[in-house]
Amino acid sequence: MAGYDDRDGFIWMDGKLVEWRQANVHILTHALHYASSVFEGERCYNGKIFKGHEHSLRLLESGRLLDMPIPYTAEEIDAAKEAVLKANGLTDAYVRAVAFRGAGDEMGVASLGNPVRLAIACWSWGAYYGDAKMKGAKLDIAKWKRPSPETIPTAAKAAGLYMICTMSKHAAMEKGCSDALFYDYRGYVAEATGANIFFVKDGEVHTPNPDCILNGITRQTVIGMLKDMQIKVHERHIKPEELADFEQCWLTGTAAEVTPVGQIGDWTFEVGDLTRRVATAYEQLVRS
Repeated sequence: MAGYDDRDGFIWMDGKLVEWRQANVHILTHALHYASSVFEGERCYNGKIFKGHEHSLRLLESGRLLDMPIPYTAEEIDAAKEAVLKANGLTDAYVRAVAFRGAGDEMGVASLGNPVRLAIACWSWGAYYGDAKMKGAKLDIAKWKRPSPETIPTAAKAAGLYMICTMSKHAAMEKGCSDALFYDYRGYVAEATGANIFFVKDGEVHTPNPDCILNGITRQTVIGMLKDMQIKVHERHIKPEELADFEQCWLTGTAAEVTPVGQIGDWTFEVGDLTRRVATAYEQLVRS
């Protein structure tokens, strides 16, 4: 497959559709130098973006948290996503919206004089973790830790928060793993590089309290599904030593969907009945 910069199709940029190869920005774009960028990842199933409006609202909130007001309403962003899907003839796709400070009058840390730009692309993208959906993903333990919300706006889906994710995933892949698990700045279990995490013990589910990690839209969806199934969910701080006692584990995220985990470091988990039930129910929900 061609690289992401060399494809046929269209990308929505600042209010209009642009030919894919022409969807470029200047080298002095502020976001490239200072990470003044927020984004969303969404999936379209059978022509309908799952939780699309919620993603648009979160994009706007992320921009607000970075002091970067995005000059579009959630409804306008929704319409732009539909336009780019239609232009590319896709009904099952991954959708990426990214808002960023562009090139402008300023090239220092401050950027109030630079425009806030918005682009939306879409493409076909299969299972994020490949065959892990069947046998369970293998996770490394990242050497980096998720930071305190006193140091960075952890509730934003901001590009800068993914720097340690890239490094941690590279290190994990070198060890033959699919991903890496972060602990947070206090030493509690946090999340994977691009997905939230759930554990099962004695028929009940445990998941980290999202007080310094992104409270994922898929995470919230799965918690709602579990409660509908009458399964007790504990949102709490989880210590690393507790991993030895959990029986099952899975990841959630727009790209990851619901992916079983078979191993984290030296700890192993079964791809059990509840994990499969949740994965199946989620698959049915997004295509309903």
